[in-house]
Amino acid sequence: MSYHFSPSSFNIPSDDFQTQAQNEFNSFMTMKGKLMRLCLFQFSVYGVVGLITTIVIVYAIIQCLKKAGEAIPAYAKLPSTEKDHKASESFHSISQIEVVIPPDSNVQGSKNEFATMERFLSNINKEKPIRFSPEELDKITWNYSTIVGSGAFGVVYKGELFNGEHVAVKVINSLEMGMEEQFKAEVGTIGRTYHANLVRLYGFCFHRDKRALVYEYVQNGSLNNYLFGSQNRDIEFAKLHEIAIGTAKGIAYLHEECQQRITHYDIKPENVLLDMNMEPKVADFGLAKLCSRENSVAVNTHFRGTRGYAAPEMWKPYPVTHKCDVYSFGILLFEIVGRRRHFDGNCTESQQWFPKWTWDMFDNNELSVMLSLCGIEEKDKEKGERLSKVALWCVQYSPHDRPLMSTVVKMLEGEIEISPPPFPFQNLVYVKPNMTPQGSTADSGTTSSWGTESSAETGSKIKHNIFHIEKTT
Repeated sequence: MSYHFSPSSFNIPSDDFQTQAQNEFNSFMTMKGKLMRLCLFQFSVYGVVGLITTIVIVYAIIQCLKKAGEAIPAYAKLPSTEKDHKASESFHSISQIEVVIPPDSNVQGSKNEFATMERFLSNINKEKPIRFSPEELDKITWNYSTIVGSGAFGVVYKGELFNGEHVAVKVINSLEMGMEEQFKAEVGTIGRTYHANLVRLYGFCFHRDKRALVYEYVQNGSLNNYLFGSQNRDIEFAKLHEIAIGTAKGIAYLHEECQQRITHYDIKPENVLLDMNMEPKVADFGLAKLCSRENSVAVNTHFRGTRGYAAPEMWKPYPVTHKCDVYSFGILLFEIVGRRRHFDGNCTESQQWFPKWTWDMFDNNELSVMLSLCGIEEKDKEKGERLSKVALWCVQYSPHDRPLMSTVVKMLEGEIEISPPPFPFQNLVYVKPNMTPQGSTADSGTTSSWGTESSAETGSKIKHNIFHIEKTT
């Protein structure tokens, strides 16, 4: 038996049945197309979002790498030229590192990465002085053809390193009469430092036939020439103020920022050099000493430093600390303010020793008058008063009363207020002069509670008995 079904069996017209089936099929295909388009749209959106996220992450990484490269100190510069001179293998391996990048390199940022690494390696190379051979010094100085200075130690020649940097080569005559100690002091102290306001020691030569120290070349000579020499008025007081701040920063670095504290012992204008931009650099570490921070006190067994700049404790077997540099810097500040030596026998009695004259004028509220007499213009009076007050603080008789050099920097820069300094010369019998309204000393014969000696007697003691100040030219 067989059964046959047809639209008529269900009372459905054949044309309607076909139309309904076709509509349902079309509806199904339309829905399928919509679902496929929706899936494709979603996949496209996810792809675009993922691509953008990847680009953002890569860009962030590149920016971080660039910032890390820029964090390398600015003073670590790449050599721009290459000289034809050839150094020995020992010096060449230390002073030059060369990395070759293939010209067809497609690595993004490869040049920046090379520059960053070169600066980093160059900075590491500067951390220690190089030992030169006598033959290398012959080449550096062009067989010692250009003399730039001389003294009891020997002669200084101009030279040029193999990377093009100019240097000053101090050739030491002999290691007798304390020169060996000074040689070791220079290499052992300044050879450990790097600061913008310290002369850089590139290296040394210690050989049976040659002993020498190789420094960076400082173009404009010493501050001494601009204070007392023919260039006395070639520099504005505002620039002298900047030089004072830079010098203070260099000394503060020696005292407070080195791994071991370094005491210079011979701060004076002759040992402050000026580069091509008139930036100061403390030089001549022949008397310098390294001290641990736990034990920074030494007993002075023999005189060190320069007469007139040395602190009072340097003359006696008393404990000596880094505060002796603060005293010497104070004397230097007086000379900057007056553009004259701290002691000048050609001046009137009251003005011969500049620190004492400064105190007298400050104590009588006549500091502005003194600054005018020193040729300081009204626009620079505030800087002049600041330098004078800081100088009076630095030359306090007791080392404990002298400020740290970092505090001196802040006072000079105006970051902290300078309180009135106390009388700094307790080792002197002080006679307070009775000043008339015009600023001259009255012959009234009155004296203060500090003592009963006359001003002339006090000045004589200052000159001959206590400070042993020498007239220098």
